[in-house]
Amino acid sequence: MALSADILRGYTDTIILRQLAGGDSYGYQINKRVAEKSGGGLEMKEATLYTAFRRLEGAGYIRSYWGDEMSGARRRYYALTPHGREKLLQDCEAWQETKRLIDRLLEEAE
Repeated sequence: MALSADILRGYTDTIILRQLAGGDSYGYQINKRVAEKSGGGLEMKEATLYTAFRRLEGAGYIRSYWGDEMSGARRRYYALTPHGREKLLQDCEAWQETKRLIDRLLEEAE
């Protein structure tokens, strides 16, 4: 079952930051990894992904640089900054609290 875009919209940045916590990467690779990890339930549109990269870089959560590929097109890589690592931790804590709250609200009535 594909997840609703409305549900995930507020977590796009956190999902990207989490992917970068594992190491520097580029857009296509991040999108592919997200699709694989979600079992195809989430695929980010290219425009969404690159808009998020610009927003995250502007906020100082990530930095970008050009790779030095020997063959093929040059790729822009993204790396998590220390500020981005802090943001990721805050966002994950907020997600856990949100999840607990939603779980309570959706429990069967006693």
